[in-house]
Amino acid sequence: MKTIKDSIIVDVPLARAYNQWTQFEEFPRFMEGVKEVKQLDDKRLHWKAVIAGKSEEWDAEITEQIPDQRIAWRSTDGAKNSGKIHFLAQGVNQTEVTLEVDYEPEGMVENLGDLLGLVSARVSGDLARFKKFIETRHSATGGWRGQIPAPAEQAGGI
Repeated sequence: MKTIKDSIIVDVPLARAYNQWTQFEEFPRFMEGVKEVKQLDDKRLHWKAVIAGKSEEWDAEITEQIPDQRIAWRSTDGAKNSGKIHFLAQGVNQTEVTLEVDYEPEGMVENLGDLLGLVSARVSGDLARFKKFIETRHSATGGWRGQIPAPAEQAGGI
């Protein structure tokens, strides 16, 4: 698997940045190539996107969600990917948003795109578009403050 990691500072309070990110169905408004995200329940999402010119669909599961800190996920079928997003206050009205995506390029076109840095550029662009999206709004489009403990915590471990 390949990993892309990038960060950006958004000029909004931490809770506002986090709340907006929990609005998964809004992702097409700032994520390049994402056509639709449908939230099936608190933990499951269905994605439709165009990757390397090819339409892809997959289901993903949120594996951890801690309000104002982080959200982690993994695909359960379709395009193989996983990742996490972290939120860190940088004063009262700024938040550092760090996105880490693990993915498995499939086929010659996706592998070539990976070699050319297109996935990295897409992640960076998505963060820049998120910054513009959230900073031009007076409030988040919603927010889910529920918690999904990490698998070890769910099983009673540390």
